[in-house]
Amino acid sequence: LPQHNERIFMFSSESVNEGHPDKLADQVSDAVLDACLKEDPYSKVACETCTKDNMVMVFGEITTAAKLDYDKIVRNEVKKIGFDSFVDDLSSVDSKGLSCDSCEVLVRINKQSPDIAGGVHVGKSDLDVGAGDQGIMFGYASDETESCMPLTHLMATKLGKTLTDVRKDGSLWWLRPDGKTQVTIKYKQHTDGSVEPLMIHTVVISTQHAEPLKCNLHINPSGKFIIGGPQGDAGLTGRKIIIDTYGGWGAHGGGAFSGKDPTKVDRSAAYACRWMAKSVVKSGLAKRACVQLSYAIGVAKPLSLFVETYGTEQGELTAAAITDLVKLYFDCRPGALARDLALRQPKYNVTAAYCHFGREPYAEVRYASPPPAPGSPHPRPASRCLE
Repeated sequence: LPQHNERIFMFSSESVNEGHPDKLADQVSDAVLDACLKEDPYSKVACETCTKDNMVMVFGEITTAAKLDYDKIVRNEVKKIGFDSFVDDLSSVDSKGLSCDSCEVLVRINKQSPDIAGGVHVGKSDLDVGAGDQGIMFGYASDETESCMPLTHLMATKLGKTLTDVRKDGSLWWLRPDGKTQVTIKYKQHTDGSVEPLMIHTVVISTQHAEPLKCNLHINPSGKFIIGGPQGDAGLTGRKIIIDTYGGWGAHGGGAFSGKDPTKVDRSAAYACRWMAKSVVKSGLAKRACVQLSYAIGVAKPLSLFVETYGTEQGELTAAAITDLVKLYFDCRPGALARDLALRQPKYNVTAAYCHFGREPYAEVRYASPPPAPGSPHPRPASRCLE
């Protein structure tokens, strides 16, 4: 096996709360996707969201049998996050940065291009639907935590989620929706390529808050953070792709998740890469794994599959042998992924904030269609919503 020099290093990962403008945009896009899938599981959705000041805009391409009230979907999501006040004055201490009641909702949505539809899914069976675009996707897993997520990212994410929980339950009434967290951990890399977290080095919390009365707050490193949300910063879907995945560990192909139906391999194949990487680690084949897939638009089967194990393969296995095993046991056609991971269900909005991985599955689902008959050549394992 490849030998690495043992070394000590620092690594940092960040997360953002659901009230961060970019995360708000992700959640709105996935709320639209869920509304489509709830009525029409075969909806073709590419929904983007942007927000600034007291405005939220949804735009993109959607072909669906669902009848949608975009205005209502947007306002409900903004309200759920906690934005219910906007004052057009940067000196205001009352404005939260966005109001679910008074915000302007803009809609610029048309249907999917017939060129794309013809190449991707028209006239094809569910399992042989082509990839919705070209691209490369990655998934990562490490044995440093029970969930196989990097500890830096797991802690930053849980810290941000806790900030939201204590805001919503009233424990810290003065918190507001926008916020960011960052965690730096001291690691040891062993000679076999595995990594071990040794200690938490630094924690940073930046959170939007109400105007302080007579108390002293020493949370935000730059001082006050009263003006936040879209009033303090514009928000866009897909601008937090590292937070959505592994906090900078592994690799990323650049594609965003939110607002995309499962024919879009930016989402479904990235989910599959995580599924495969976690399976490699959990089964004891390696201590760390990064899996890459690549696709061409309109082609169902991936062009390539690569597994990097960082020299942490166990026993007599090689990285090439692990790659061959992954190829054998996983069907990575978008249609098969939609079936095996139950990706046509309206369950995306609940994972649009606080990372898409390393969390309890939203629903435990076996095959949407009957599983392979016993004794079939390649029975696939019963699969759950993402972890």
